[in-house]
Amino acid sequence: MSSKISIAGREVGPTGKLLYRYIGVVYTLNKFTNWEYKMLGFGLMAFTARPFVIPDTEIFASLNTALAHGANLFVSGEFYGLIDPEDNMHFLKRYFAAHPEAAEQVVLSVKAGMNWATRTPDSSPAAIHASIKNILEKTGRDRIDIFCLARVDKNTPLEESYKVVKEYIEAGKIGSFCPSECSAATLRKAVEILGKENVSCVELEVSLWATEIFENGVAEVCKEFSIPIAAYSPLGRGFLTGQFKTVDDLPEGDMRKHFDRFKPENFGKNLELVDMVKGIAEKKGCTPSQLALAWVRQVGGDGLRIIPIL
Repeated sequence: MSSKISIAGREVGPTGKLLYRYIGVVYTLNKFTNWEYKMLGFGLMAFTARPFVIPDTEIFASLNTALAHGANLFVSGEFYGLIDPEDNMHFLKRYFAAHPEAAEQVVLSVKAGMNWATRTPDSSPAAIHASIKNILEKTGRDRIDIFCLARVDKNTPLEESYKVVKEYIEAGKIGSFCPSECSAATLRKAVEILGKENVSCVELEVSLWATEIFENGVAEVCKEFSIPIAAYSPLGRGFLTGQFKTVDDLPEGDMRKHFDRFKPENFGKNLELVDMVKGIAEKKGCTPSQLALAWVRQVGGDGLRIIPIL
């Protein structure tokens, strides 16, 4: 398997230690081993999806550490803020202003295509035009390396949405396109309309307990067209790290309390599964996080490239 992946014409994650981010701090998880992981992405949602404000100093230190270890694919969103939906983009603009040298290192993916007032997908041409303008303005960049539509908008034909995306790619305002949470048929449609060279990756949840892409045909399409998978929540939103013992370990206001796996009626059973992962990790001489990420990296086998987004 190749150790390099190019997205939007730039190399992603050429080298780097295994990283894990928790509330604004980056930790290296290979403290007790010499394992090295390549092709890692860095998810930015947790910096602004909290009911409190994380200082720029902590966020910027985390971003710099990620870059220093080769995790240069940054995944943001137009609606990633809990206090203000646009907070993720606001701190990115401040970061690039404070660290201009990082602008050329970062491959920035920004998710859009949501009407945040109604919490529903909106990939209409008007919404895409507005989102691209907004993202460029709020991040202070002149191009979006990877433009991602968060969900499929059932009210807008894919042809209409992708036609607009293609116009921005041809104009140089978008480097490439990334569908998210899509079906195999939708991914094929993106390749058909935009061209394989313009579909840089697909963002999907992949973890020890999120294996749907290997059952619904999406992984097969990715392998067929050599489209990398940007695998978000590879640690099960933190559950697979073993850090949670009870539901009460989640902070008040934590959005994860809304997910089924973290609800009281399911928590105990899922904790039993995590304990099984811990047992296997102990036999391998590694942490549960390392084991979970190693599984994600290799699960596709030859021909399927997976980039864990931490």
